[in-house]
Amino acid sequence: MLKTFGIDRLQSFAFVIVLLGLTPLSHAETYTPGQPINQDFAGFAEPFLAEHCVDCHGESDPEGDLSLESLGPIDAINASVWTSVWAQVSLQEMPPPDMSQPEVIERLKFTDWIVSELSRVMHDKGGFNADQDPNKGNFLDHELLFGALPDGIQLVPTSSPARIWRVTPQEHITRLNELINTEPRYDPNKPGLRTHGDAVPTNHGGELKLYFGVDRIIKWQGGTVAYATAVKSVPAVLSSPRNHGLKNYPDFSTVNSAEATQIMGIASDIIRYMADGPLSIAESYQITDDPQSIADKMRGDLRGLPTSLVYSTKTKRPITPVHHLMKEDVNTDERVRAAVDFLFEALTFRPPSETESDSYVEIVEQSIDKLGVKDGAVLGLSAIFLDRDALFRPELAREGAPDEHGRVMLQDWELGLAVNHALRYIQPDADLRQSIVDGRMRTKEDVKREVERMLADDSLRKPRILQFFRDYFDYDLGGYICKDTRALEETGVNSKGVAHYRAMFDATASTDRLIELILQEDTEVLKRLLTTDQVVASNADSTYFGKQRSRAEASASVKAEKAAAREAALALAEWKKANPDKEPPEGKQSKKKPKINHAVTEVKLTGPDIFARVSQRSFGRGSMKPERTLATAPEGERLGILTHPSWLVSHSDAMDNHVIRRGRWIQERLIGGAIPDVPITVDAMLPDEPRTPLRQRMRVTREEYCWTCHQKMDPLGFPFEMYNHAGLYREVEYREPVDTTGEVIDSGDPTLDGKVDNAIELIQRLSESERVEQVFVRHAFRFWMGRNETLNDAPVLQAAHRAYRDSNGSMKALLVSLLTSDAFLYRTRHDSAVVSED
Repeated sequence: MLKTFGIDRLQSFAFVIVLLGLTPLSHAETYTPGQPINQDFAGFAEPFLAEHCVDCHGESDPEGDLSLESLGPIDAINASVWTSVWAQVSLQEMPPPDMSQPEVIERLKFTDWIVSELSRVMHDKGGFNADQDPNKGNFLDHELLFGALPDGIQLVPTSSPARIWRVTPQEHITRLNELINTEPRYDPNKPGLRTHGDAVPTNHGGELKLYFGVDRIIKWQGGTVAYATAVKSVPAVLSSPRNHGLKNYPDFSTVNSAEATQIMGIASDIIRYMADGPLSIAESYQITDDPQSIADKMRGDLRGLPTSLVYSTKTKRPITPVHHLMKEDVNTDERVRAAVDFLFEALTFRPPSETESDSYVEIVEQSIDKLGVKDGAVLGLSAIFLDRDALFRPELAREGAPDEHGRVMLQDWELGLAVNHALRYIQPDADLRQSIVDGRMRTKEDVKREVERMLADDSLRKPRILQFFRDYFDYDLGGYICKDTRALEETGVNSKGVAHYRAMFDATASTDRLIELILQEDTEVLKRLLTTDQVVASNADSTYFGKQRSRAEASASVKAEKAAAREAALALAEWKKANPDKEPPEGKQSKKKPKINHAVTEVKLTGPDIFARVSQRSFGRGSMKPERTLATAPEGERLGILTHPSWLVSHSDAMDNHVIRRGRWIQERLIGGAIPDVPITVDAMLPDEPRTPLRQRMRVTREEYCWTCHQKMDPLGFPFEMYNHAGLYREVEYREPVDTTGEVIDSGDPTLDGKVDNAIELIQRLSESERVEQVFVRHAFRFWMGRNETLNDAPVLQAAHRAYRDSNGSMKALLVSLLTSDAFLYRTRHDSAVVSED
């Protein structure tokens, strides 16, 4: 891959270095991570390559077909090669362990130089941001962050770059929902039910939608599908990838023109509903408390039509200045301004400046003059939905003078909204808003006061915390994994229609609730999530937490059912013979028995009744139900979230388990290792060998070229072969005992390394590791800071881990530490930067 300068030139350069007894970098040199490296290729990078790379990557038979024959200064043509060099050197894969290794500072400086040069060269050619990818966060050596730094590394106080941060689809749809729906207040007696401030959940089909007026619908014609078609709804239009890992990084978020067009259309619908309620989407006769009184108007086949719905007369949506503005034919400037200011703050979470207010008032008044009150107000007010701050969270730190390190602390509305957005999806509560207005959001102590207050109040919903655990564990993707029907049927679960997918969306809500229960106790949070024996179960979970039977066990079950049926028939016949003139009592009557699932030994999950957060009634009788059972998982078969069907299915594919994905998750999220991208020359396909155990098919990954990376993943994923790809426990795979052995290899923590017999043993070992805790803290840092950690963040990470450890594993303590850190409080503006960290 590395291609650009002559081998003879490199070897000559290396010879001179050895002859003179020189090294490319002085050991006494001081290096501040992130500082500009004002050196060129010939004077800096070329000597590094000559010293550490040329032996293996020469002209003839280079390792991995990666030749350094012609590699020169970074440019757009060789950028991909240099990206590969950066990855291999950062991960300490190169030079290989048996070769001379560069000093820590030398390695850091070389990789930082590559990133700087790639960023410069690719600035107007698509950019370079691989180093900012959350999946590359572990490229930074864990030991440097949590251990003692070598002499010569000098850190500076950290900060994050000034930026604008796009709101997530969940946050955006929740903002819009606030405008047209009134959610129930928090009920401490039913803490699991959806409450005002909670995120709008997906429905049973996995769709994230905003529904108009479902709380007023009292009757409809047709079944579930007809009801779903008739109800007015809009989808979340701010797209984000539905994949594994952290998704909300400012550097990877935009709003394109197609999304802006959709938002304008949605804005029109919402504003009209704010003004007229169901009358904006229904005829006046449809609004009645007595559906029988309009029976003559509901005749014919209205299924799926908006006119098939009947709405109650009770107003349930919020009544706002937008309603007052559009209610009158003649409007005053005060009424227009009230509507503008209300809608601006509802969408941006802060009051408009005088300039902003005047600008939007002018737009609305001009639109009204041209189109009339109603249509003009709709068009004019729609513009606010596209305001920058309605779609992004600005953290520009324009107020305040930079300190000696070029940092500016957020203050007032920027700081208050940063705190609010760290935890919530709706506007700041009254206390936080008052603190901002009174000028009491300007210090670290101010932030600590508000964060601790909000964390202590369960009635203030904090869905961002739950979203972190969704992104971290990746347990919410099971319903989106399209399964082959026959392969799914062989697992033993219901493969008909959408039963499996609905069960997975239910499972996501159940896992959400389990995490909330553990967060409520706030003790050893990560360890408990990894090792809990608790299960939040719905009806389908008696199957999904059950055991897949072997063919012999399934056959025995069928025989037992037939034998029981014969015995019952004989007993009934004998009773009738002895009692010819009597009706059989209820216990002896022949009646249809419930269907037995012979493929699964189902488990009886019993315990107290609890509730999970599900969407409002959106599909009639097809809606998800909040009722759940808090049960105990079968002993010896399950341990923690990684053994729950929601996680297992989320890390599977259409036909089978996904050993690589599961192993990679363990490696990256718990051990803190990193995997380079698959080279484009690799055909990453397993052999097509039906009815062959997955472990046998994966023999191809043990080839020398593949095993360097796969040894970090496969042995960690194989222990989860004790479950099938629908998440059921099993002991046999294709008539052979399933092999669940695995191994932790070169983790960086000697107490973790070694062989394991199954997933339970692997999880138990990981749950006791301090390194695993530290890696968890790293991911929490990335989620709440919206960026990858740098070496200058080491004090922040160490302090956050101490806070977590000293509080006996409290997530609240971890959050207080992170949200009062310099990385959260300070921004470096482009016009004031002294040290660039990203």
